[in-house]
Amino acid sequence: MLIHSVEIFLARHGMRPTVFGRRAAQDPRLVLDLRKGRSPRAPMDQRIRGFMEGYEFGRESTNVR
Repeated sequence: MLIHSVEIFLARHGMRPTVFGRRAAQDPRLVLDLRKGRSPRAPMDQRIRGFMEGYEFGRESTNVR
């Protein structure tokens, strides 16, 4: 489920839910809505997952020397 992946991401990076929502989908209520059972359509789901993957990749590439 998407919310499970988001919760892991938030915990790993110490990011607040509203910040995540704004950055991933320009929606500060995104995580709250997901927690309440919202199921985004496929394009939004891909956008959110893409944000998380890109963020992870960006963090990894800045740690490489």
